Amino acid sequence: MIIPIKKVKFQLNTTVKYSEMSANLRLVFRNKYLMKLKIIVGLLFLSCYSVFGQAQITEAPLNTTILNDSGALQKRAIRKNIPLTNSIQKAYKAGTRDVSGRPGPNYWQLKTDYSINANLNPETQTITGSETIALHNNSGDKLNQIVLRLDHNIYRPRVPRGFSVPAETTGGMVVTRIKINGTEIDLKASPPRQSSQGQQKIEKSFAVGLDQTVATVVLAKPIDARSVATIDIDWHTKLPGGEGGQGHRMTQRWESKLFQPTQWYPRLAKYDDLRGWDTNVYLGPSEFYNNFGGFDVKIEVPAGWLVSGTGVLQNAREALAPFVRERLASALKTDAEVMIIKEGERGVGKALLPRNKNVWHFLAEEVNDFAWATSNQFVWRSTRANIPNKGYVPVHMFYLPERANLFKNAGKNARHALEFYSKLLIPYAFPQLTLQDGPSAGMEYPMVINSNQGAADHETFHQWIPMMMGTNETRYGWMDEGFNQYSNILSDADARGKPFNIDRLGQQYGSISGNEDEPMMMWNANYGGTFYGFQTYGKTMMMFSMLGGVVGDNAMNAAIKKYMETWKFKHPSPWDFTFFMNKELGRDLNWFWYYWLFTTESVNGSINNVTAQGEKTQITIHQAGEMPSPVILKVEFADGNEKIKSMPNAKMVDDKTAIVKWNEDVWFNGNRDFQATLDFGKRPIKKITLDPFGRFPDSETKDNVWTSK
Repeated sequence: MIIPIKKVKFQLNTTVKYSEMSANLRLVFRNKYLMKLKIIVGLLFLSCYSVFGQAQITEAPLNTTILNDSGALQKRAIRKNIPLTNSIQKAYKAGTRDVSGRPGPNYWQLKTDYSINANLNPETQTITGSETIALHNNSGDKLNQIVLRLDHNIYRPRVPRGFSVPAETTGGMVVTRIKINGTEIDLKASPPRQSSQGQQKIEKSFAVGLDQTVATVVLAKPIDARSVATIDIDWHTKLPGGEGGQGHRMTQRWESKLFQPTQWYPRLAKYDDLRGWDTNVYLGPSEFYNNFGGFDVKIEVPAGWLVSGTGVLQNAREALAPFVRERLASALKTDAEVMIIKEGERGVGKALLPRNKNVWHFLAEEVNDFAWATSNQFVWRSTRANIPNKGYVPVHMFYLPERANLFKNAGKNARHALEFYSKLLIPYAFPQLTLQDGPSAGMEYPMVINSNQGAADHETFHQWIPMMMGTNETRYGWMDEGFNQYSNILSDADARGKPFNIDRLGQQYGSISGNEDEPMMMWNANYGGTFYGFQTYGKTMMMFSMLGGVVGDNAMNAAIKKYMETWKFKHPSPWDFTFFMNKELGRDLNWFWYYWLFTTESVNGSINNVTAQGEKTQITIHQAGEMPSPVILKVEFADGNEKIKSMPNAKMVDDKTAIVKWNEDVWFNGNRDFQATLDFGKRPIKKITLDPFGRFPDSETKDNVWTSK
């Protein structure tokens, strides 16, 4: 064995003067130094000795069983529970969550109400703002600090990023003032030095990380449990523009004619019962975990500029001409799309009323963010969607007239999505939906989607998750984007007037499984790297394909609907979802959740042997993978007059085809072979197919079929 010398590296800390050490410490230092020298000399000797062929090294024999097909010839241990991490165990002990998958009797969540005044200067591309946050500390904890999210600091040059590249380097989110409960925070104050007695009392509040995407304000006077604190912040930020942006949210304007601000104001980070403050840095690709609350937002723009955004416009009479308001009312009375402001009607004295300040005032209740867009070149079109138990809500589209072709079907697509998902899950809770044109054409915020017709269905679904059910997108992207991708399949089929089909999706995972970068509960999605897309978007629909194969598609969808109803405007964890599904479906599915969420295992089933024994047929089913699954066989009979007998676990789909099913527990004894017995009588069988609907992960499907010779 040769150890390359260039890879052997040691560092000695010599920042303390040798003469200043005590005798004992000098002795320890000298001994460590000598030991490192001995190690280096030994490695040099071993390396040189090996190079000249003099060293005889005996290697331990390789255990060849690890090279077998995951021990395919060995018994396997089927795990039937899922790991309970410290965070969820803490919540169970506190009674904030329940093992039934429902909120516990002591469940709580913070509420944050924002009052924001902002001014956009198109010439400098800068928003200057001041805000007041009412922090409702509904927890039983005394808050010794608050954590702020300053996402626009990702545009600074010395900030960590994932695969996102800003279109422009800016000064980021520049915070100029913070005041908490009336006390001014010295933004230039340094943290106190750590004393030899440990943490000393904080005499004066201070802030750290204001130049990063996550900042902390350490409080001299903590915020009491079950109290309300007031946080005042002044700030400004330049919106990045240009051609070089890569990734969502990295470009927020087109020159100085259209602005699409997102994560544009300092937000209070999420504080929950699982981990306390969420301090995951904003790296770009992964998305958000926010508090619910209210927004009272006033945005000032130059005269002639139109503003769209989250919430309901409060000062339409001050801003919009009477004919514009009349068209808005008429759009709720017809399924036809109505042009609210046409290209020739833009500007002051036409669609917009003259006034001293062009301020647009929006109110939104029970939302977890606020986004907007503005341009002096927008046209405005509207339609409506019919929401169960609610009635009609407006669907608005703001876009540049030269891009009208991208919005031709946007209203229709968004309307269908609102109506379909309201039936599939729960009724749409908000008073309107707005589609905004701009450089980001695939992002979602409460009541707002930055999208044209291309992603309208996908982005509209996000109004349910995370806007009505606040999952932690940053850490568990699969609970948001993954649910979305699955639901899009159902919505697309409904729009085409066809039944949905999720066959083959589960089986496809077999060709992907085994890559250690993708298990959804072992990697924080924020650090998902090159497998972020599959981990967050792709795997969940494959998982639901198999789950439907286990419990039935309709039962699965009904349980997901109940889950949504239960956690509406709350923050479920993965354990809440999995345990809720177990309870609702009446099945212990922890084996299923373990293999799909915590591993990269697959089933890899096959038909190994088929033998006829009188009127019965014996089939040997083999599973080479570690993940178990039900055994489902499609049995096709030859022509003949012999009566086909019934079997208790079989269903005839036509006069010559049966589907036979054995539940997954036939594998729980650890065996890799299962003897499936068919007892249909004397009618000859011409073909047998394992997993005929392609629901179970399998890398090789040719061995799933047996044909009579």
